[in-house]
Amino acid sequence: MWFRDEPDYADVAKVESLLKRTAFFSPDEEEIGVSLVAERLEKGLSCGYLFVFAELDGSLVGYSCYGPIPGTLDGHDLYWIAVDPDRQGKRYGSAILDETEKRVLAAGGKRLYAETSSTDLYAPTRAFYERNGFFLEGRLADYYAPGDDKMLYVKRLV
Repeated sequence: MWFRDEPDYADVAKVESLLKRTAFFSPDEEEIGVSLVAERLEKGLSCGYLFVFAELDGSLVGYSCYGPIPGTLDGHDLYWIAVDPDRQGKRYGSAILDETEKRVLAAGGKRLYAETSSTDLYAPTRAFYERNGFFLEGRLADYYAPGDDKMLYVKRLV
């Protein structure tokens, strides 16, 4: 598996396909994930979205989207991390996260934040973050919808 950080126009369709095949995200969420790749292609680094694309045998295994949090000294947001459903459970997600963390550290970042839903559907996501060294920093009740809280995780990188 190898990593690259520059998106190309083919990545728009690749990310869209990957997100749909997970059968995990809502259509609105899929649209947001794809739009971040498109925005980076349109605006370049000024948009604030950075990527790690993981490829193996010519196909997209997974990716992350992250970026510095404006107004903070060393905080970064992990906006997205997704892995091809055929490759889930094989530590590819952890490898992508590890590569993302290395890049955040190289940019001077010391904290990586991730947010997710409190619903049962997202229990595997929360378990993934916790397995990879994140801890629950906060919870905002009814953030996404009634009964669907925003769970804010943080990982201190140093």
